[in-house]
Amino acid sequence: MEEGKGRVCVTGGTGFLGSWLIKTLLQDGYSVNTTIRSDPKKKRDISFLTNLPGASQKLKIFNADLSNPESFTEAIEGCFGVFHTATPIDLLVTEPEELVTKRTIDGTLGILKACLNSKTVKRVIYTSSGAAVSRTGKEEEAVDESSWSNVDYLRNLRPYGWSYGVAKTLTEKAVLEFGEENGLDVVTLIPPFVVGSFICPKLPDSVEKALVLVLGKKDQIGVTRMHMAHVDDVARAHIFLLEHPNPKGRYNCSPFIVSIQQISQLLSAKYPQFQIPTVDELKDIKGPKQPELISKKLIDAGFVFKYSLEEMFEDAIECCKEKGYL
Repeated sequence: MEEGKGRVCVTGGTGFLGSWLIKTLLQDGYSVNTTIRSDPKKKRDISFLTNLPGASQKLKIFNADLSNPESFTEAIEGCFGVFHTATPIDLLVTEPEELVTKRTIDGTLGILKACLNSKTVKRVIYTSSGAAVSRTGKEEEAVDESSWSNVDYLRNLRPYGWSYGVAKTLTEKAVLEFGEENGLDVVTLIPPFVVGSFICPKLPDSVEKALVLVLGKKDQIGVTRMHMAHVDDVARAHIFLLEHPNPKGRYNCSPFIVSIQQISQLLSAKYPQFQIPTVDELKDIKGPKQPELISKKLIDAGFVFKYSLEEMFEDAIECCKEKGYL
């Protein structure tokens, strides 16, 4: 019998969210198996995982790759819950979209088959993305879980990150369909831009995008407003859905929608030492106006968001300072 709360698997353990989720699960008394991509020459430093409190007793690390779904079987065996956070992210579309989408879907369905075959997995939490909900091609103020991004719109107009949006939309649909057809308890969580502290050594893409004004990268602003959540809230929401007696379908996980002008006001008031562009300097910013992701379903289920917008930026900036990115 597994001590504590039992053993779960987290795919994509070296990622921003995956590593924070592992940290939180260990703190909460779970034993964790995680998968990372193979590193035959041992060039990658994974001490940020192996040095986590409780890791020496409760964390096991396995090599696996979405291109070879069978490679996940060993990590999933004996687990009662699986968090599938691993996903290829190719925002600059360096590979053909069809190839990325096929690899993402095939890899994810392979993982679900391994969960089914394990006979121990009771629930799978799939990490989707706001990109699977909000890119409808219509001007909408807000969307709930009934909304799906329009794949034809993304493929035709090719806005920034369109390939990622297509892959996440079609993969989430395939995940829910697989669960329905095979009697596997599958729930999807839909995070927005995830911001806050990070334990992985690399600056997470979503943190970098949220801090473009601080990092002096005004030219990289691609949207006029963003939906955001603190990484700790997103990690806790994953665990909440694992522990919930009867979750169903999709759950948006986004407490904030904030314009680039609001970010400018918030940061310039708190961090006068940074050369933050003024609201006036940002008035010509163009880009899609992201709709708010309504998270009422998750809140009604009993989940409580802990972090304010200010805390989210504070944690991200302090962490960037500590790691030498600022």
